[in-house]
Amino acid sequence: MMQQTDTPLSEATRNLDITSDVCPITFVRTRLALDDMEAGQTLAVRLMEGMPLRNVKRSAGALGHEIVTQTDNGDGTFTLLIRKCRVPA
Repeated sequence: MMQQTDTPLSEATRNLDITSDVCPITFVRTRLALDDMEAGQTLAVRLMEGMPLRNVKRSAGALGHEIVTQTDNGDGTFTLLIRKCRVPA
């Protein structure tokens, strides 16, 4: 479930534009970016609507990361703000 956040997209720890990528590379690139981040940091991912949006949201959530916001950019792209989860013990 998406919640309101105090972290605007412009203040994300890192930004990733994967609008030119197709599945499954969309989540591969997202996961590599998340793997390089600390728990609690945020990643703003700009991606195309449709399969990329569905797959990145589902895969990030399945790994325990939080989808904080989903923003429709009005041009066929969306931006997801993802908060990295803690690394499992």
